[in-house]
Amino acid sequence: MKAALLQLTSGDDPDANLKTVRAMVRQAADQGATFILTPEVTNCVSASRKRQMEVLYREAADPTLAALCDDANALGVTINIGSLAVKTDDPDGRFANRSLMIGPDGGVIARYDKIHMFDVTVSETETYKESSGYRPGTQAVIAKTPQAKVGMTICYDVRFPHLYRTLAQAGAEILLVPSAFSPVTGVAHWETLLRARAIETGCFVFAAAQTGTHPSTTDRVRKTYGHSFAVSPWGTVMADGGTEVGITFVDFDLSDVEEARKRIPSLSHDREFKDPNDPINTDLSRSTVQRTSDS
Repeated sequence: MKAALLQLTSGDDPDANLKTVRAMVRQAADQGATFILTPEVTNCVSASRKRQMEVLYREAADPTLAALCDDANALGVTINIGSLAVKTDDPDGRFANRSLMIGPDGGVIARYDKIHMFDVTVSETETYKESSGYRPGTQAVIAKTPQAKVGMTICYDVRFPHLYRTLAQAGAEILLVPSAFSPVTGVAHWETLLRARAIETGCFVFAAAQTGTHPSTTDRVRKTYGHSFAVSPWGTVMADGGTEVGITFVDFDLSDVEEARKRIPSLSHDREFKDPNDPINTDLSRSTVQRTSDS
């Protein structure tokens, strides 16, 4: 099978972003991809809540979702919208960071709201508080697509390995990590985290990414790391999209999942253990080290 990872520099104009995405989706399908993946916040990268309120929609009315559902149907492909920023009915007005899996018939197969919020201070000049604008999800999700059983995650989720283990043990063969990763943490951690999640689970990991300096109608400019990655179940980097806008193609064979898990069957080797704050077993707490006298 062939997957296509779309690497974008989305701005805060969803209409302009959609034109770019639709052209790339058609290009990917024309070159044989049946599984097409876009990055996090495909429709709008913005640090301005005011701007988001002006241009975002609820899911049912979102033009990006509607257009890509039409394209999936017309082209006969599966499309994962890495995420859309969408309005919700939450009383506090927070948005959802929502990934949507669209089947070849144009219907939504599954949706996932990002669980882990990026509330961090990367440096003195780079601070994020995602939870102030987005409400966190609560449900792990596997999408059953024509290609595979796919575990859906988003960006900062990648730092929480128990989520990926849970998805793999529930049957996921591919894990998606669509992202808008910080350049600072990207250089330090991005590839390592993706390879670790693949190795721990014996899954393919596909991560379509935002890249570069994002067009903005406000004063605050956002930059992202790029490097859309495809990683094999053995932890080998199959493709790296670099830092330019474009499409990264990857051919994959699901039998590699079974082979990797057969060689290292760690998903079936879990054992129960006590919390470190629980009382320690008295037999284990006694020292077993015996000193020997000098000769």
